[in-house]
Amino acid sequence: MHLGLIGGIGPAATVVYYQRLTDLMRKRDNRLELTIVQADVYDLLKNNLADQRDAQAAIYAKLIERLKAAGADCAAITSLGGHFCFAETAETTVLPLISAVTPLDDYFAAQGLKRVGLLGTEVVMRTRLYGQLEKTEAVAPAGDLDTLGKLYQDMAISGICTDEQRQVFFEAGHKMFEDQGAEAIILAGTDLNLAFDGRHDPGYPVIDALDVHVAVLADLASGVKTIDTLNTGQP
Repeated sequence: MHLGLIGGIGPAATVVYYQRLTDLMRKRDNRLELTIVQADVYDLLKNNLADQRDAQAAIYAKLIERLKAAGADCAAITSLGGHFCFAETAETTVLPLISAVTPLDDYFAAQGLKRVGLLGTEVVMRTRLYGQLEKTEAVAPAGDLDTLGKLYQDMAISGICTDEQRQVFFEAGHKMFEDQGAEAIILAGTDLNLAFDGRHDPGYPVIDALDVHVAVLADLASGVKTIDTLNTGQP
């Protein structure tokens, strides 16, 4: 199956999706058919902060039309923050839209997790992953989510995580683990690989939500699953 990715939101997230998809398909000894289109991170930030779901969905719809014209069989958004208008996009898309949020609930339950802590955009943390977790309780960092969300936003735009930013994310995860009973910290922002990948053990279990989405996309690309048998999260 030919995958279509909406990238650019932010650039580092697009790169890591591409890297992990190609690595996983190589391990499975499968060829990858893939097209990536470029969305604008500033459009997303403006619409996300103003909760302009229809406006962002219209942007996605045009990009998905381009993916279809390039031969893609399905589409995916390479940003959990970018899923804030998933339902609105799914209503108008010309291709099946593969959610990065829907598979997480089953994955956490399969891991035996009853409570997880979330790091990501302000909206993702405040809404506890858009309220879509039913089998596992989600908690967000206590305190000022606006400031933490802005820190994440700055990192996503720059594609660089400073040592100071990394320490803030590590400490926020530690507090959820120690004080709020989180059994694992979920990197619910695709760009958080910049802070956590290749770094020392933060002192608590970490699960990258990106990997769950990539595994689903690889299953589709390699024919292990089909759109008909997959819960895409669409109405």
